[in-house]
Amino acid sequence: MGLFPKDRDLASAPDHVEIAVRASDFQLRAKELAIRLDVFLHHHLAWRSRTSIQRLIRDGYVSVRQVGPDGAHGEMRGETRPGRTLFDGSLVVVRIPEEHRLPPPRSDGADLQVLAEDDEVLVVNKEAGLAVHPSGRHLVDTLIQRVHARYATEAEDGKRRISLRLCHRLDRETSGVILIAKGDAVHRCIASQFEDREVEKEYLAVVHGVVAADSGVVEHPLGPARASAVRLKMRVAEDGLPSATEWTVLERHPEARPPCTLVRCRPRTGRQHQIRVHLAAIGHPIIGDKLYGEDEGLFLRAANGTLTEEDRRSLVLDRHALHAHRLTWRSPGTGAMREAVAPLPGDLQGLLGSGGG
Repeated sequence: MGLFPKDRDLASAPDHVEIAVRASDFQLRAKELAIRLDVFLHHHLAWRSRTSIQRLIRDGYVSVRQVGPDGAHGEMRGETRPGRTLFDGSLVVVRIPEEHRLPPPRSDGADLQVLAEDDEVLVVNKEAGLAVHPSGRHLVDTLIQRVHARYATEAEDGKRRISLRLCHRLDRETSGVILIAKGDAVHRCIASQFEDREVEKEYLAVVHGVVAADSGVVEHPLGPARASAVRLKMRVAEDGLPSATEWTVLERHPEARPPCTLVRCRPRTGRQHQIRVHLAAIGHPIIGDKLYGEDEGLFLRAANGTLTEEDRRSLVLDRHALHAHRLTWRSPGTGAMREAVAPLPGDLQGLLGSGGG
């Protein structure tokens, strides 16, 4: 449910966003979807209050290309009624007020940690704390903005700028390998590999405690944690989606403070927060995990900027100790297998002591 078109150039500030109305986003069939304009926008722009969204509509910043219940398409028109009913297939355009437009990225892209690059892909090592794309509270200086800034100059022959598309995502606090496609055809091919689980993903995690077993597979199904105050939180749920994570102990550090274990994880499925939930479920949460550690209140306080010194000491690390270490995919052009590796970052090595790395 992105706010910006997939190939939108984010090297400069976008002046509008386009959001398609899709029944699938609401887990409904097309004929069942009829939703108010203000409710729809609040669903997609959740960081804004419904009152401020209604004001945006009344002030003339919103246009709608309506699709009626009979499937007939209308013209794009300005819409000032918050209660206007939308149907599946409609398109909503929100013009961003000048004072709310994204400032240019703080980086020109020169500081990207490039692991590999060719005519098909750009592979980068994402630093912890950097969001992959603008969303929620993190609208400025994201990974894709840095990538677009890197390629901001027009080609000498006057051709359109290259289309740069994220092939997958990582949580903001997770570091490691990110694959970016050059062009829509490459993106479609690699995206289908992710969907078909043909891409091999390997993560490194530093978890609390000394893990006794050498390896194992966690196969707990996962679903939304509806009782949580955090909307995006997941949980082990009997009625959840099938999920499986292979794990292997690489290093044990009983002498570290806190005692910890370096674990390699290979997810067989790709559920939200899967590795984090599965490791917590076997009694070894990832160090620094504010959401799946002892108290989700840490996540809420971090979001509000109210973490105490005691909170920070209990977290040990200011981000969760999860790193996307290795990614293997098939080249769309040659069919050959490609691999990218991002070394364990220094902050995670520091948890392991002198024996880490």
